Amino acid sequence: MIKVDQLCRKFGEIYAVQDLSFHVRKGEVMGLLGPNGAGKSTTMKMLTCFLPPSSGEASVGNVSLHDSIEVRRKVGYLPENAPSYTDLDVRSHLKFIGRMYGLPNATITDRITEMAGICGLEHVLHRRIDELSKGFRQRVGLAASMLHDPACLIFDEPTTGLDPNQIIEIRHLIRRLGEKKTVLLSSHVLSEVEAVCDRMMIIDQGKLQVIGTSEELAHHAQGHSVFYVRFKEPGEQVLDLLTQSFPDIQIKPQDDQSNAYMLYHSEPDVPLAEKLFHTSVASGAIILEMQPKKKTLEDVFRELTGEGQ
Repeated sequence: MIKVDQLCRKFGEIYAVQDLSFHVRKGEVMGLLGPNGAGKSTTMKMLTCFLPPSSGEASVGNVSLHDSIEVRRKVGYLPENAPSYTDLDVRSHLKFIGRMYGLPNATITDRITEMAGICGLEHVLHRRIDELSKGFRQRVGLAASMLHDPACLIFDEPTTGLDPNQIIEIRHLIRRLGEKKTVLLSSHVLSEVEAVCDRMMIIDQGKLQVIGTSEELAHHAQGHSVFYVRFKEPGEQVLDLLTQSFPDIQIKPQDDQSNAYMLYHSEPDVPLAEKLFHTSVASGAIILEMQPKKKTLEDVFRELTGEGQ
């Protein structure tokens, strides 16, 4: 549904997005992750024809970005701060948006009723938008983006300003939408992306770092051996001996638990657990707990964007 090939966007001599290539299938929810300034919003603005690419090609539903009017018919876009006519009531605002999309009056009325039910706006349709909370304004923007029943939805931080219950509702809505539509979702909340997205990609400095499921992202990232260990008594002697066997090991005491440590090694297959066990037995130290730790999406994100270095 969305195909991007070597897409670039320059501002002056600086690349905001550089040689970006990916595709999103119909019925798939794709997460777009990256630190501030990575190029996420610029990518979304190009795909929604708010910004022209400097070079490269992209299409939505086999329609090139060069045909901007047709692309806009196929795309529903919710920017981070959804614009609205705040002096209008919600119903009037949505009716105006529907007319801009060329929907017949009868269709507009039905779609407003449907979107109000989906987005929880039934009780505020008569209220002016400038009287609404930030969360309800975000819901109005979400309803407006789906009013023309687009095949592709592009959401930039869709849960901004929502309370925890509303966030859960929007997550469920996005999952339902993803069963029939293509969804590209940007968010700073990693747990949110992991909860709703089929696949995700991480970009940094305008370049794609990795793309795949959360498991595939962890596999592609640089491997580490990570172990948690807790001793009955202070374990400095054991850890000193372990450092002699593995000079590259990193040891971080856990402040919230006494005699507990996290052990990190840059190689994924070193026999860290075996050596730790034998060293503890030889020195008479008692291990109360020892277990490997899996990488989280946050670990992968920090590693690939350089924030963990």
